[in-house]
Amino acid sequence: MYKNNNGRSASLHGRQTGFGKPSFASSGRSSGNSSRGKFGGKPRKSFGGSPRKMSRGGGKFNNQKSIHHSQFVRKADPIVESAPFIPKNKFIDFKISDSLKANIIKKGYKTPTPIQDIAIPFILAGRDVVGVANTGTGKTAAFLIPLLDKILNNPAEKILIIVPTRELAIQINEEFFGFRGHLNIYSVCCVGGVGINNQISGLRRAHNVVIGTPGRLKDLVDRKALNLSQFGSIVLDEADRMLDMGFVNDMRFIMAKMAPHRQTLLFSATITSEIDRLIKEFLIDPEKISVKTGDTARNVEQNVVRLERGQDKVDALHDLLAKKEFSKVLIFGRTKHGVEKLSKDLIKRGFKAESIHGDKNQSRRQKALKAFRDNQSQILVATDVAARGLDIPNVTHVINFDIPANYEDYIHRIGRTGRADKTGIALTFIS
Repeated sequence: MYKNNNGRSASLHGRQTGFGKPSFASSGRSSGNSSRGKFGGKPRKSFGGSPRKMSRGGGKFNNQKSIHHSQFVRKADPIVESAPFIPKNKFIDFKISDSLKANIIKKGYKTPTPIQDIAIPFILAGRDVVGVANTGTGKTAAFLIPLLDKILNNPAEKILIIVPTRELAIQINEEFFGFRGHLNIYSVCCVGGVGINNQISGLRRAHNVVIGTPGRLKDLVDRKALNLSQFGSIVLDEADRMLDMGFVNDMRFIMAKMAPHRQTLLFSATITSEIDRLIKEFLIDPEKISVKTGDTARNVEQNVVRLERGQDKVDALHDLLAKKEFSKVLIFGRTKHGVEKLSKDLIKRGFKAESIHGDKNQSRRQKALKAFRDNQSQILVATDVAARGLDIPNVTHVINFDIPANYEDYIHRIGRTGRADKTGIALTFIS
């Protein structure tokens, strides 16, 4: 129980005081090792998931069902020492160039994660791959390493990587630089929010890798600055999020321009009937790999902040943020305008806050993210643009100031905390 500035009280709602034993409805989270995929058990060839209806316009899912408040309350699983994953391979054992191995070692990589251990040999063999994995499992390296080796073996090879958000594209490009080192392999990052002319200039220079968002890539194709028929490999990363954001038509446009004989890699946190349809449409006899460990972050303590009638929501948020333990907080809002207004309100109240949303240009979004990553700001207020793919270390709390549109978005929001075997806390405001 805490008091806001007006003297009214609000509570972190659960059966016991504070983060006591909560009441919650089943959310379909896996337990044990039932979803380990191909390592430590039988190969997993089928992908579960409830089918969702597609709306008539823009390819965006009609998935706006209300979420019962009980789904926002859950105790974190105790962090226990588990048997370490023992990979079948080591990075030095992969059949990749010595120069690439040296760069991998320089980055500090020693043993592959499960998705890397399983996927890299199939990608090196030229197979199409479907990978289902949680964010933070190392899937970026799982496709970058074998594709960079593919370029070293054939300098004319071109790779296209499509992602849903600008931030994820830039993050993957930075990972690419780390693995590339001093090798003569070049990339062009093509995203909105920045001028297109520099990207067109970059595409005119020698390059092997293009990383971009669907809308900007389509724009570059329409301007005849990007010839997709030259690309022999394509990665669709966070494919489920691209569908949710309404990019299905852009994805089909891009795939139709690709070379017919290509290698296609698709990565997704979930497999729905729509994703399964795209797999059949875009991939040929893919190797299906699942290393997903469950829908809800098991290290995240989840609870609700129940507001009383007439209570000021920002006052209640203020009182939470003033607590010492709220040291690095990611706050999610529903709209761009609401996110910007909230961040300004928090700054006026003396908090170090930043915001990211679709109306901010890319340089300002990157500046805000860097300040939050480097602990120069305590708070990052964001729309769901920050819910997927971004790896921001040591986030202590995720606060859903606005309830997300669907439970899947909620899962990805709270997954920004409780990472790297640390316990995080997720709070959702309800009236």
